[in-house]
Amino acid sequence: MVQIGYTMMTEQAGPRQLVQDVVKAEEVGFDFSVTSDHYAPWLVEQGHAPYAWSVLGAAAQATSRIPLMSYVTCPTTRYHPAVVAQKAATLQLLSEGRFRLGLGSGEKLNEHVVGGGWPGIAERQDKFDEAVRIIRSLLDGDTLTHHGEYFDVDAAKLWDLPDEPPPIGIAVSGEASCELAGELADLVIATEPKSGLIDAFERHGGEGKPRVGQLPICWDPDRAAAVRRAHAQFRWFGGGWKVNSELPTPAAFAGATQFVREEDVAASIPCGDDVGEFVDAIGAYKEAGFTEIAVVQVGGDSQSGFLDWAGSTLLPALRDRL
Repeated sequence: MVQIGYTMMTEQAGPRQLVQDVVKAEEVGFDFSVTSDHYAPWLVEQGHAPYAWSVLGAAAQATSRIPLMSYVTCPTTRYHPAVVAQKAATLQLLSEGRFRLGLGSGEKLNEHVVGGGWPGIAERQDKFDEAVRIIRSLLDGDTLTHHGEYFDVDAAKLWDLPDEPPPIGIAVSGEASCELAGELADLVIATEPKSGLIDAFERHGGEGKPRVGQLPICWDPDRAAAVRRAHAQFRWFGGGWKVNSELPTPAAFAGATQFVREEDVAASIPCGDDVGEFVDAIGAYKEAGFTEIAVVQVGGDSQSGFLDWAGSTLLPALRDRL
C-alpha cells in the first residue's frame, strides 16, 4: 500500500506551529512526515524560514510514531557535509530510529547567503557527489580524513552514532542525478510524477528501494479562497527546478511569477474540497511508481482545518482507492 505523508513546510509557518502541526498529523494518521530546509521563503507572502534542524529535533521529542525526514538538505554550501552527518546521526538518536536524511543539490535561494557563490549545474552535481560520499562514510562510523576537489575533512569522527544509520535519500531531476541516487541512496526523492525518473533510478541500482514523491494541494471549503491562496503563495511552483534553483531571493521569484494567473496555478495544484480531485492527483504518483507520497497543504494558517479534514475524509479515501 502507498504511504501518505505530511509536509512541515518551513517557508509558511513558524517553528512552534510546525511542531504542533506534525503532532496533529501523527494523531490523524499520516504515515510519515517530511520537512523542508530553507533559509528564505520562496515568496514574501509565505513569510517564514526557521531553522529546520531545530524544528526536527523538537518534532522528534514531541512525536512518538511518525517518521521524520529532511526534504531536502543541501550538504555543499550552507552546510559542510561533515556537519550534516553529525546532525543526521543526532536526529536518528533523538527520534529513536525514525529519521531519514533527504539530500539534494540545492537552490541559490538558500545557499547564496553564506557568500560562497553559486556554481553551474555540473559543478554543483560534482560537489554534491563528493558531499554524499563524505556523509555516508561518517555515518558508517569511519574516522575520516579527506582532501577532495571541493571539501576537506580532518580526522572527523561521529561520537554519537545510532545503531542503524539514517537512510539517505537523494532528490533527482534527470539521468545524472538518478545515476548518483542509484549508486549511493537508500531511497529516491522527486517532486514530479515522472515514471522516467523512477525507471532511471532503478536502472542505476535503485530497484526495490523506496520512492518518495511530493505534491502541493490547497484544501479549503471555499474553492475560490483556495485558488487565491495557492496563487499568492505557490505560484513559483510552476517554474520548474531549472529555473527555481537559480533565483536568489523572494523578490526574484515575485518578478519571475508576476504574470502567472490564478487559473494557471489551479490547473496544476488541486484546490477546494473535492476529495476525488485530490485522490486523482496523488494517485498519479502511484501510477508513476512512487511508494510514498507527501502532500504540502498550502497556507500556514490552514493547517489545522486541513488536518481535521485529512483525518476524516482524505486519508480514508486514499487508503480505499490507492
